[in-house]
Amino acid sequence: MGLSLRDQLLKAGLVNEKQAKQVGKQQQKQKRLAHKGQAELDDSARQAALQAQAEKAARDQELNRQQQEKAEQKARAAQIKQLIERSRLPKLDGEDYYNFVDDKKVKRLPVNTMMRNKLSNGWLAIVRHGGGYEVIPREAALKIQERDASRIVLLNTHVEEPDADDPYAAYQIPDDLMW
Repeated sequence: MGLSLRDQLLKAGLVNEKQAKQVGKQQQKQKRLAHKGQAELDDSARQAALQAQAEKAARDQELNRQQQEKAEQKARAAQIKQLIERSRLPKLDGEDYYNFVDDKKVKRLPVNTMMRNKLSNGWLAIVRHGGGYEVIPREAALKIQERDASRIVLLNTHVEEPDADDPYAAYQIPDDLMW
């Protein structure tokens, strides 16, 4: 059978018999006073442990929030990429270009007449994707705008079709009109 801590300390010569008895008496006195409710228990260690636990919980909560935000940003980026790749129009090769402004610089994309009209009327939009630009339909652009508005380069306001009873509907305004 193993020796108690008191016996081990006595055997090693770290304490003498008188010191061991004195410590034992003090412990019994503290227990007796605590049982009667007369002695104040030392709560400082328990308070410090509770405070450290609360601080650790707050730190953990903040780290979890940051990780959640990063995961949400990754998910939004993946959704945007998927929306663009699914709905983008094929790139055209031609000599007719649509000019637009991005970050105070004039950029241009090759388009045909139908794409130019739809871009001007707001039926199509231009978005940033993979270091370049893609042309996508308005519905996809609105979904992307909800997730990250900075990806939208050009989305003109939607122009309604002319009214049926408009007396000037037959007169088209030319695109190359100079004032």
